[in-house]
Amino acid sequence: MISSSANIHPNAKIAENVIIEPFVSISGDVEIGENTHIYSNAVIFDGARIGKNVTIFPGAVISAVPQDLKYRGEETAVHIGDGTVIREFVTINKGTAAKMKTVIGKNCLIMAYSHVAHDCILGDNIILANGVQLAGEVEVDDFSILGGGTLVHQFTRIGKHVMTQGGLLLGKDIPPYVKSAREPASYAGVNSVGLRRRNFPNEKIRYIQDIYRIIFNSGLNYKDALQKVIDETENSPEKDEIVNFIKNSKRGLIKS
Repeated sequence: MISSSANIHPNAKIAENVIIEPFVSISGDVEIGENTHIYSNAVIFDGARIGKNVTIFPGAVISAVPQDLKYRGEETAVHIGDGTVIREFVTINKGTAAKMKTVIGKNCLIMAYSHVAHDCILGDNIILANGVQLAGEVEVDDFSILGGGTLVHQFTRIGKHVMTQGGLLLGKDIPPYVKSAREPASYAGVNSVGLRRRNFPNEKIRYIQDIYRIIFNSGLNYKDALQKVIDETENSPEKDEIVNFIKNSKRGLIKS
């Protein structure tokens, strides 16, 4: 299952039933879980921690040193969750002293030519379409989908169940459950199609829409709109997710 033409350091920890094709390069401080498939010409550097049933396509580079001038050679890592697919020529850099690791969750799809920079934290079931570029310390929560060519500024946060238009230039935070489009990046409604696909009932989607009408369409500033949501809407896990995200936003929210 491991090609004799692959260059694998003897200290690398490779589980059972892993397929490693010709001309793959794997460094010593690497761990690879069961049933993972690594296609030709992929390069996996020190610090990679790759889960089970992961697929890595040709030309991908995992756990290269950060493109960050403050990196001083500290031992950091990349964690890739079970079932994730990494397509051709994706680059995923290891962490710096800021967080010590870059994380890709379970069952993600990272499409061709995308870049995930140092210390990014991605949740589970995320899709980065072709050519998405994430700068350092970006956070993307579960079930979000970023359209092709999306460019995300460092430290930006993207909430759960978000959908972005392709080619979006994103420098502000996107709260959970919404779509973002236009230039500059703006609120484009609740991601109702995505939520229905994930079995959110219609009444829950309408409830989320009511919250975002207050936040984005009431004419109030975000601070006053958030207080109105807290005071006047029913309590729920979705409300808590939205309120906590906005309270903790450091870069501010996308435009209304």
